[in-house]
Amino acid sequence: MALDIDRYAHVGSAINRWDARFKLVSMGLVIVAIALLKTLPMALLALALATALLRVSNLPVKFISHGLSFVLIFLLPFFIVMPLSYPGEPAFTVLGLGFAWEGLRLASLIFIKALAIVMVSFAIFGSSRFDVSMLALQHLRCPKVVVQMLLFTYRYTFTFLDEMKRMHTSMLARGFVPRSDLRTLQVFGHFVGTLLVRSFERTERVYKAMLSKGYQGTLHSMVSFQSTPADYLKALLAIALAGALVAGDFSGLFSQAEHGWF
Repeated sequence: MALDIDRYAHVGSAINRWDARFKLVSMGLVIVAIALLKTLPMALLALALATALLRVSNLPVKFISHGLSFVLIFLLPFFIVMPLSYPGEPAFTVLGLGFAWEGLRLASLIFIKALAIVMVSFAIFGSSRFDVSMLALQHLRCPKVVVQMLLFTYRYTFTFLDEMKRMHTSMLARGFVPRSDLRTLQVFGHFVGTLLVRSFERTERVYKAMLSKGYQGTLHSMVSFQSTPADYLKALLAIALAGALVAGDFSGLFSQAEHGWF
């Protein structure tokens, strides 16, 4: 499936062997540090660190690039919207709209930071099974309801997409050809309604099956976590990198993105 982020969780690497609890906490702090950056040089350094992290994780380049392609589609419009909508004195005009370099720098900052955060997220969740990551969250005292919602949402997103593909194939097999008319809208309306009803019925069946197997609001697993000195060292290194990024950003050595490139 195109969206299963833990498809290559079996690939051995230093990130893969890292205790999921330490990985979530320390790399979560790295993500927070990246989100706080306001200067382009430090954002570029964060992007370089994220790239190195993915290299260490040994995840296939094709797999990562496929996931990043969806992010790029969302982020690229920022380079058009922000320079043309930034308040202030424009440097020049494009088709009657003022173009501000400040807007372009801010768009670049958002683009670089978002890309770095997604890459770090790939390293976190792509190097461990998703259920193991959720169990690690549970061990970190994250509310059980939140953990289970995340786990079931992830699991049944693929089931939902498979059901949608089967229904669409069935429609095409019956000669349906989408057009720009009222009939097509009615067909798609029935399609969405049927999909929601089937999803609701499946939810009821799954919940009853879980109750029949003793489910009482807690997920049990045979997965156990055992930390080693290496896990502590990796966590300290990640936290030190996060601190270095924030310190470098607030040191005053570089201008904020609104005021200059460097």
